[in-house]
Amino acid sequence: MSSEPEGAFHTVDDRPVTPGRPGGLLRATLRTSDGVPIEAVHTPPTRASSHGDTAIVVAHGFTGSVERPALLRAAEVLRRRAAVVTFSFRGHGRSGGRSTVGDREVLDLAAAVGWARHLGYRRVVTVGFSMGGSVVLRHAALYREDPGARTDAVVSVSAPARWYYRGTAPMRRLHWVVTRPAGRLVGRYGLRTRIHDRDWDPVPLSPVEAVPLIAPVPLLVVHGTADPYFPLDHPRMLAAAGPAELWLEPGMGHAEDAADEPLLARVGEWLAGA
Repeated sequence: MSSEPEGAFHTVDDRPVTPGRPGGLLRATLRTSDGVPIEAVHTPPTRASSHGDTAIVVAHGFTGSVERPALLRAAEVLRRRAAVVTFSFRGHGRSGGRSTVGDREVLDLAAAVGWARHLGYRRVVTVGFSMGGSVVLRHAALYREDPGARTDAVVSVSAPARWYYRGTAPMRRLHWVVTRPAGRLVGRYGLRTRIHDRDWDPVPLSPVEAVPLIAPVPLLVVHGTADPYFPLDHPRMLAAAGPAELWLEPGMGHAEDAADEPLLARVGEWLAGA
């Protein structure tokens, strides 16, 4: 999987195909700096929200998309605190390209953040789940000096700390899906996810390497104690790598599917006040 040099900043074409105002639901096709079309949705805050100047950009996990029920549920809870921008990573949903499983996905997130700023939001914050959790960390580190694509606060949920982890059965299955031709066919037709067939070259900055570069942007790391993919050494490594708040959620499983409404509400509260 090809990668751009770490630390490079990018110009993003964030003009929506569907014009409109941020006062209502808005769908757009964004163009990343490497030319991939990304589907995105803006959802306004509920009337009760007191944070009209803030947009929360939500990065889904591997095999997710803007239409998946778990992401729709998360967006509905988060919009009680602020406007929400959701999008489908490359290779997912109606977005173009193929998934690089956390590498060039930082360009997709940068396009979504840039769109939120283009819509006029003063504060733009990010929350990501699993693969998206690793992407929000790397994005915050790499775009911290880019006024058009930087984030003002970060929440990483159920993210790995390091690459190539195979210590659990679900991660061994995921590596088979990503690295084997038969697995990629399963990904395409069974999981509706188009996966790139090339290895990373170079290997991108890992999530734990990104964390020290994020400060002074506020960072929250959230992880379930019953996560079947990544054991608790992953969130502890992330939190120890730099200034970060750590929430270990008793009995919680993995990513957006396992994030219940009370947790999402607390995450929204934290993002709105960070």
